[in-house]
Amino acid sequence: MKDVLCKVVDVAVQKFDAEYVEVRAQKLFKTMLTVKEGTVEAAKQGIENGAALRVLVNGAWGFASVGTLNVEALSEAVSDACKMAKAASSRLKTPISLAEAEAVEDKVVVKPHKDPSKILVEDKIKLTTDISDIVLGYDNRVKSCTIDYLDLTGTNFFINSEGTYIEQDKLYVWSRILATAKEADIFTFSREEVGSTAGYEVFDKETPEVVGERVAKRAVEQLKAKSPKGGAFPAVLGPNVVGVFVHEAFGHLAEADLTLSGSVLLNKLGKKIASDVVTFYDDGTISGAFGSFKYDDEGVPAQKTLLVKDGVVVGLMHNRETAKKFKTQPTGNARAEDFRVEPIIRMRNTFMAPKDHSFEELLEDIKFGYYFKSFRGGQANLNGTFQVGIQEAYEIVKGELGEPVRNASISGNTLETLLKVDAVGKDFELWPGRCGKGQTAFVCDGGPHVRVREVLVGGSA
Repeated sequence: MKDVLCKVVDVAVQKFDAEYVEVRAQKLFKTMLTVKEGTVEAAKQGIENGAALRVLVNGAWGFASVGTLNVEALSEAVSDACKMAKAASSRLKTPISLAEAEAVEDKVVVKPHKDPSKILVEDKIKLTTDISDIVLGYDNRVKSCTIDYLDLTGTNFFINSEGTYIEQDKLYVWSRILATAKEADIFTFSREEVGSTAGYEVFDKETPEVVGERVAKRAVEQLKAKSPKGGAFPAVLGPNVVGVFVHEAFGHLAEADLTLSGSVLLNKLGKKIASDVVTFYDDGTISGAFGSFKYDDEGVPAQKTLLVKDGVVVGLMHNRETAKKFKTQPTGNARAEDFRVEPIIRMRNTFMAPKDHSFEELLEDIKFGYYFKSFRGGQANLNGTFQVGIQEAYEIVKGELGEPVRNASISGNTLETLLKVDAVGKDFELWPGRCGKGQTAFVCDGGPHVRVREVLVGGSA
């Protein structure tokens, strides 16, 4: 493979005077399943081979992708990319340049205890239908269950004109379980995700019984819950909610391409935006975590990137292009969903660092407020406003957990909310998920339990 990719790089450099060339090739095996109410609605399994070719000519990017690893087709595609870049350069006001990255040669091998590509598709179908049977059989008030399953294994190849060549094994196993329950006119929702870069053995721990009962129990228990009071209240956020808040409300703002597009962090580097107890990281090096890898899709090593330290913004997530603009180093955050698309800046494992409070200590000073344990969904805007839907929550009354509430949401301004974080727990959890930003990326997010002096709660008046 290396010889083929070298020839393609040479075409761009020698024939078109490209100042930079990279080729990302992949040989991947993928399984996708969807099960609804115990019936398999979709099942796909197969090989995905292809290559992405990106060039810098006269300061402009050119990109092409092909679904083959044939040297002639690749050479033709890289030529097309060079012609595209040359045409684009005539209309470019500021030529693109890249931050320096050390040339590396490496082979990254993954050795799972259970390789998902070696598991029969019949066994994967049995796993998902078993989860469905457990969810639907838990209680007759559970009305629906949808399960999506995905595994991906194989190798990515990366080469560039600066001397880097990397062969990197890829392995992802992921499943999402969605359930609903209904009693009279009350309707509830429960979701859970399982994800690992270690192997299919994740389901030895997250068995159908464990995951199925967790999802179904939450949906049923929320039926007896009441609506929250609307207004501003103190709250304790569970690691699952902290994670989606860090990811959605802050993380996207700290992706340097979105920062440059006008996020509220644009002029906040070195400035205090949160309370002293707030520290955020984005880390691609956590073993087995769903957002981890050794090298990103520009061949830059993953690292642990400090974003906020004691309330002060100290860093952003960069690719080589934005690192040059900010006069800093790339952080290993350039990621592409597959060979069909260009790499863009994406989060990896994004979290709040733990401190020293116990869960009981976080609750004890709250006369009335809420414990938001698990999220349903979330979104944020570049201006810093956010909203997070909650699927499991409880009242806090005189420092103790009280009755469950359902259909709650929290919203507000990210920077104002971060300044109101007054205590951070000593526990820590990461949760797997998939993030959309035009492309899908596998990520983790999380942190400890966190107390916020005040957050806007959506509910009844």
